[in-house]
Amino acid sequence: MLRLLIPLLLPLSAWASDATNPGIPAATYLQATLALVLIIGLLFGTAWLARKLSGGKGFGRGGMKIVGGVALGPRERIVLVEVGETWLVIGIVPGQIRTLHQLPKGVPLEAESAPGHPEAPFAQWLKSIKERQNNA
Repeated sequence: MLRLLIPLLLPLSAWASDATNPGIPAATYLQATLALVLIIGLLFGTAWLARKLSGGKGFGRGGMKIVGGVALGPRERIVLVEVGETWLVIGIVPGQIRTLHQLPKGVPLEAESAPGHPEAPFAQWLKSIKERQNNA
């Protein structure tokens, strides 16, 4: 069977061309490079124009700022957000965000010095070690 297929493959070598392929002209590379530079320039120009038209404000630079937060679990958080002259305590869980409390801006948060949260002995020891290293 193989003997019958070999003669069929031999004529394929006759179809092969001995002529060399001409190379790609340098003008083609130059044209592709200039087109790429033009497209990148248009992208940067569009981004610059969008920033100028929006007043220079990026995302998240409005009147809100995250003051602090704590993770309650792998997907649950409580976040303190400053909005204008108000602080909002917000609870965040999957699929839901709720305002838990509103405070006037600048209310002192003294959770560390509260009577129900005494400082742990390890934290005191670590603080004293750090102070000794800073003084040395």
